[in-house]
Amino acid sequence: MNIQYYEKDKQLVLKLTEEIDHNTTEKIRRKADYEISRLFPRKVIFDFDSVTFMDSAGIGLIIGRYKLVSMLGGTLEMRNVKPSIKKIFEMCGLLKIIPIEEPPIKEVS
Repeated sequence: MNIQYYEKDKQLVLKLTEEIDHNTTEKIRRKADYEISRLFPRKVIFDFDSVTFMDSAGIGLIIGRYKLVSMLGGTLEMRNVKPSIKKIFEMCGLLKIIPIEEPPIKEVS
């Protein structure tokens, strides 16, 4: 599991890759918590573009970071969520508290 991140204009983007499961969540949690406490971003965005699988440990990871960011006065969003992962989020009710930022629709001329 490789975690890429960048910060711009008080936004922290965490780009997740491959699978998010019991074996990888601890590494992601440590890195995310470190960067959140170091940068105090107004918004944290989890980018799921390269995520191929996620289990319940991943849901716990996202909820925990949501609580941390909220406690610090920020917001959390998700983007580039594949349909299979989005279905998991819908089933567990996560989308009721954390929005998915959809990319703007490009007009074809």
